[in-house]
Amino acid sequence: MTIMETKTFKTIFTPYTDESGKQIEIKQIEIPKIQRDFAYGRTDEKNSRKRENFLSSLYEAVNGNPITLDFVYGDVKNNTLTPLDGQQRLTTLFLLYWYASKKENITETDFLKCFSYETRPSARKFCEVLTTRDFELDNDKTLSEQIKDKNWFPLEWQHDATIASMLVMLDAIQNKFAGVENLYKKLDNISFYFLPIEDMGLTDELYIKMNSRGKPLTQFEHFKAEFEKQLKVADEALAKRIGSKIDREWTDLLWQYRNSGVGDDNDNTTDDEFLRYFIFICNIICYKNGGSPKTSDEFDLIRDYFTVKGNNKAQVIENAKTLELFFDCWLDDNRKSIPIQAFFESFASKEHSAGKIKTNYNVNFFADCLKNYADIIGKNRRRFTLNQIILLYAFVTYRQNLSIVAENDFRRRLRIINNLILNSSDQISDSEDRQGGNHMPAILRQVDNIILKGVIADSEDVGLNFSPSQLEEEKLKLEWTQNNPNKSESLFALEDHELLYGQVSIIGLDNPEYFERFESLFNCDWDLVDCALFTIGDYKQKERNGWRYQLGSSMPEGFAWKTLFHQSENLIGFDNTKDILNKLLSLNTAFSNDYLNGLISGFVTNCETKSEFPWIYYYVKYKVFRPGRYGKYWWDVFDKSPYVFTTLYQSKKPSENSYNPFLKAIEEDVWREYYGNYIYIDEEKCLIETQSSYQIVSNDEKEDVLKDYGIAQNENGVDTENRIEKMIKIYEHLNSAS
Repeated sequence: MTIMETKTFKTIFTPYTDESGKQIEIKQIEIPKIQRDFAYGRTDEKNSRKRENFLSSLYEAVNGNPITLDFVYGDVKNNTLTPLDGQQRLTTLFLLYWYASKKENITETDFLKCFSYETRPSARKFCEVLTTRDFELDNDKTLSEQIKDKNWFPLEWQHDATIASMLVMLDAIQNKFAGVENLYKKLDNISFYFLPIEDMGLTDELYIKMNSRGKPLTQFEHFKAEFEKQLKVADEALAKRIGSKIDREWTDLLWQYRNSGVGDDNDNTTDDEFLRYFIFICNIICYKNGGSPKTSDEFDLIRDYFTVKGNNKAQVIENAKTLELFFDCWLDDNRKSIPIQAFFESFASKEHSAGKIKTNYNVNFFADCLKNYADIIGKNRRRFTLNQIILLYAFVTYRQNLSIVAENDFRRRLRIINNLILNSSDQISDSEDRQGGNHMPAILRQVDNIILKGVIADSEDVGLNFSPSQLEEEKLKLEWTQNNPNKSESLFALEDHELLYGQVSIIGLDNPEYFERFESLFNCDWDLVDCALFTIGDYKQKERNGWRYQLGSSMPEGFAWKTLFHQSENLIGFDNTKDILNKLLSLNTAFSNDYLNGLISGFVTNCETKSEFPWIYYYVKYKVFRPGRYGKYWWDVFDKSPYVFTTLYQSKKPSENSYNPFLKAIEEDVWREYYGNYIYIDEEKCLIETQSSYQIVSNDEKEDVLKDYGIAQNENGVDTENRIEKMIKIYEHLNSAS
């Protein structure tokens, strides 16, 4: 076996004498029949990434950063090289040299004629005609289009896998290198290690034996080699230490999460899990440096964070140590994995539990990251959300600082973080398009302050941080729990209520006896709670910039109550709702459906006794006013017409299922095409409702009033007769008369 040499694709055809005195001359390179088709040009996701990564490395090389590729070796016999390893690199370089020669009209390229494929006659012929026929580039067309248009390109060649891949690669080369001047000369910056294996007789049996050491290098193996290679430039000892940990401790750490069960990822390795956590760490590094992640490609991330460029060596070392800490924090003093599932279960739960945060996510945030932290950049939907990123970062920060953060302190601080996340949906974003830019850097700084110091920082990051109102609430609650340690658990239980999820401002901290009363109230029928609140006062809230109003609802998801109970700049009337809710909570220590029914019956009876029927009376008495949807209503001109409004079926806009409840209480079948604001009487007439009357109008000209049935009202515009009962009788008479 001869000594390994460094060659370019051009100089490999130049005769030379190796260090042992052996004369080496290669006149032909032939890809053997036993080799697979050219793969770098395949269009599947895996090979597309390989192609892009390889071409990006070559592009950097021709632009001033020379590169020496991994070794190419094979049998040299009768001056012909039959590659055993290096087919993909050699083919790509062949196509790159061919493109450069055509781009710059280089004519001394006979060496290109020395490259051929023996896999299929069509592939061999394609290489031959590509290097022997005249070809002028048309920059307005892709290379594949131009080649397919040639009369020497038979249609059936498109079905040859190697030729099809070569055409894809040529288009990618054209796209990547079209703007590079003096490209042909700059290709001297690309070399590779060459190892000729002499007199071996490269039979199919030998080829299979040598290649059957395994499959071609996996994407992860390529990644690991490149990662360690770049780290060595910054710090060889650090690179060696991290490389060893990847092979040993970190593989053992991830082993329990490997893909060994079902699906396409059933490879029984930890490769994918490592890469997902690697991407998570790189994105944290990006956020901490004030940036926004642009890619989830691991090779791009190596170039961005672990490659020495100019004077960034110290930063590369710091990034590498950050990565090391993010992995090592899950190991114990003996370098073995801690019981991670049990660790997370001790701090998080799906239900309220003392000392834990309540979460709808998988409580093992680390495992979820290893499974789902992939393809989250660009148009792809996030499978591991920003909320989860923040929570996992909080856990990692704690694990890295066990010596300075006591466990009980962390439990309290983690609850603060969780409350902030749950109530900052409008603020949590890593988009640079948002006003003020990416919010994640400021949010992670706040997490550091809370976890490490127990302090909710006042900073210049207001507007880029968590919700300002929730930050203020957490400060108040932190002080309150310090002053009322024996009542803290009652507050935490209130925070975890399904309708509050961390924000308790609708109740406040002045009356802690209300904490448990709130839970007992909403253990009752929510429809009864809605009506009971109206017996105290008009608690609804109005959209600040719209015409909709928010009321409660019996809808199981609790959308209406969650909206009412969380302060928002979009709604007016939060303080009024809070006042009415607290008045209701002050009435009893333990609510029940019977108790609420008593309040409601008393209210209805009082209205009927006094013959005063405000719109709330109808809302409480008649179920049709409360359809159990999103609690959205539309008052056209509220101050003038409290009796004329529309019950909305959807959360944001009127639909054909919307209706006027005063009409629907009279006749179920309201006109859907008019948002339920008309009742059909006959072909010529329909019925509508106004502030103080019902009118029969013409079907054709609805402003043409044919009959008016007035509703008696007092000087305050409040009904003094039940308009629904009155109109039911009139409507029945109209129907019988027709």
